[in-house]
Amino acid sequence: MIEEWIQDLNTIHKTPIPTTFAENNHVHFTTMQLKPLLLAHCQQYVTQRLDTVTRVQEEVRQALDEETKSSAGDKHETGRAMMQLEQEKLSLQLAEVQQLQQVLDRIQLEDLPPGIGEGSLVLTGQGNYFIAISAGKLESEGRLYYLVSLASPIGDALAGRKAGETISFRGQSIPILEVQ
Repeated sequence: MIEEWIQDLNTIHKTPIPTTFAENNHVHFTTMQLKPLLLAHCQQYVTQRLDTVTRVQEEVRQALDEETKSSAGDKHETGRAMMQLEQEKLSLQLAEVQQLQQVLDRIQLEDLPPGIGEGSLVLTGQGNYFIAISAGKLESEGRLYYLVSLASPIGDALAGRKAGETISFRGQSIPILEVQ
């Protein structure tokens, strides 16, 4: 899967991302190579959610059209009402996905201001975090990277901090080892 992201990034940036392969075919990345891959993972997450919501919206729209063509009556009205509720839920999900995309669109991977913010890669004594959107986790070279938003509990605790500081999170002191 990481190899596919490299291909996608090479296409987008028109600059090959150099990688070396270990004997077991795991890809090794520098930090500057890793951040675009983490961002690409977030983008893939948003794209998949958008595709799913769009597909389901179309299915509901088609079902609603079919329901309109069927017979009238209480059962007909109940079915239409349920489909309209589903359309409203899907509209809310679409708005949420669009907000996630807006966050990704404003992320800068270079020349970040001091302090942890969107686009920061944070290495701590308890985990590694890429600050963007909450999109799960990714493993590279035996290290887990959690993709979190600033609004998440850990994102909020890290926001604005710098390497060398310690945060208190869920009753534990966590040193911030590095911010990139």
